[in-house]
This record gives sequence, C-alpha cells and structure tokens, in this order.
Amino acid sequence: MVDPAVRSVLADAVDLARAALDELGDGGVGAYLGVTREDECSATHRFASELPGYRGWQWAVVVAAAPDSDRVTVSELVLLPGPDALVAPEWVPWSERIRPGDLGPGDLLAPAPDDVRLVPGYMLSGDPEVDETALEIGLGRKQVMSLEGRLEAAQRWFDSEYGPDSEMAKAAPSSCRLCGFYLPLAGSLRAAFGVCGNEFAADGHVVHAEYGCGAHSDTTLPTGAGSPIYEAFDDSAVEVVEVGPACSAPAESATTEVVSTEVVSTESTPTDSTDELAPESSAPESSAPESSASEPSPSESEQTD
Repeated sequence: MVDPAVRSVLADAVDLARAALDELGDGGVGAYLGVTREDECSATHRFASELPGYRGWQWAVVVAAAPDSDRVTVSELVLLPGPDALVAPEWVPWSERIRPGDLGPGDLLAPAPDDVRLVPGYMLSGDPEVDETALEIGLGRKQVMSLEGRLEAAQRWFDSEYGPDSEMAKAAPSSCRLCGFYLPLAGSLRAAFGVCGNEFAADGHVVHAEYGCGAHSDTTLPTGAGSPIYEAFDDSAVEVVEVGPACSAPAESATTEVVSTEVVSTESTPTDSTDELAPESSAPESSAPESSASEPSPSESEQTD
C-alpha cells in the first residue's frame, strides 16, 4: 500500500529500505507491506517480519530526503507490532493490581495520598480529659474514614457471606439483631452492622443485623434431639457366687467313654460279640487290690511242684 501523499522520491526507496534491513543482519525480512507518510521530508516503509516469536510484527524503515533533493537516506530501523501482533498487556501499577487478601505478614501497604476513603481528623489537644473524649468518638486520630469509605465498607459487608442475602441467613431461625452474641458497631454503622462474638458461629466477623445462623442465642432444640440418656449401670446389685472345682469330673468322663465304646462295638458286631465285649466292660471295674494281682495262678503252682 502506497500513500499518495508520499513524495515519489521517498516512495521509490523500497530497495534502499530493504538493503538497510539486510545490512542490519537480523534476518526475517518478509514481504513488502507499503509506505506511509510521516511528513513532507520523510516516510516509513514496512516489511513483514518472519522472525520466530514475532508473528504479526513489522519491520519499519524511515527514509528521509530534503525538500528539493532526490537523495534519500535511511533515518531509523525498528521492529514494531502490527495490527494482529501478540503483545504484552498494558502495564498496571502494583497499587492498582493488589487485591483483598494479598497482604501477608510483614508486608507494608500505605494508602494513596488522595485516598477518598480517608479524611483529616483532629490532633490531640493536650488536655487529658478532652483527649480521652476525643479518642472515644474518633477525633484523636490523624485521619478517619470518610463518608465514601464507610459506604464502600458497608456495601462490601452487605454483599459478603455474612450479609442478609446469604444462604446461612435465609435458613437461620432468627437474625443477629436479636442475638445475645451480637456486638453492634459504633457510629453510623451501628444501625446495620455488628461483630459476632459466638466462637461456634461467625466469631470475629462483621455481620449484618439481618444475618443469622443456627447458633442464635435463642435457638431451642426440638424434642427428642440429641443422644438418648441411659441409666448408669449399678454393679452393687450383682450377686457374686464363688464356684468350687468339680472333683468328680474325671470319673464321670471315664464312664462316659466306656459307654460310648460299648455302643459303637455293639453296632459294629452282628451277633457273637458278647464274649468279646466282656473283657472290655470289666476293664474299668478292675479295682482289686495289688496283692491279689501278685498271687501265682494254679498252673504256675503245679509247675513249681
């Protein structure tokens, strides 16, 4: 694109402008994009940039010539962003970027000199009684909050999670205005705001007077709520009985074993098992004295003779 207001001697200096870029040695010089007029003696030739990372940028070469001269010289070379170039966002000062919650331990944040939230207060008078009264009503400070500052704070608190339109407030049985844990603020904000003093609710937070929660001081539990109460166990009503050792337990167990053996043997032998059962049944009853067991049998005495 050629600006018709550009002098012909300046508009024809395309090759001179490209040669200047080639001599620069950075490379990435693309197609010719046109020339625009700067003033009567100068014009700017533009070339597409093909440098990596500079998509949409343009090389700009400013050429100049005296009013009545046909000799053109190069005045300036620069790489500029084009209409579709990717550029960094406009720089914003840190004082405008800071947001609530960014302040950390040890950080310092001074108010702006023209902060509309603050207005001058009254200095100390030197009279202890006057100064004490002034501190109570906020006159002993160098600066106090202005009407705009109080209105901004009230709007933030109203829109916060402790405002009247929050889900907690909608489900509450009553409002903070009627709660015993509600500590109203001083001054003009007293009519709508206070601080919660209930450690199990919004403790330490500024709450709206129409905010509320389930921990209201007048809250009553429905009948039957909570855990049931059981009577204490009285161990003194239990009678302790001492049981001695069972001495006849071994004999009873032996008799039981014999009976069980006889039953099994009877079932397993069809008819002539009576003679075989006799020795087994008499075995447990062999309680004769040891002396009879030591006497010799008749056959043994005959052999001796």
